[in-house]
Amino acid sequence: MLALSRKKNESIIVNNNIEITILDIRGDQVKIGIAAPKEVPIYRKEVYLQIQAENEAATNTSGLEALADLLK
Repeated sequence: MLALSRKKNESIIVNNNIEITILDIRGDQVKIGIAAPKEVPIYRKEVYLQIQAENEAATNTSGLEALADLLK
């Protein structure tokens, strides 16, 4: 993992097309802004993990079980 220090209004560039900017710092909370192409998905980690878990659960159920769940 790369750890960088940034101050308010300073940025980091990732892969030449993603800019991460520190917008605000209040106590132990940091507000960041991310400028990236529309085709680059950006998720909070907890949301990403939930999506992954739901996708895995969906692949573990048969099509008939999924259809039955939808009809309930």
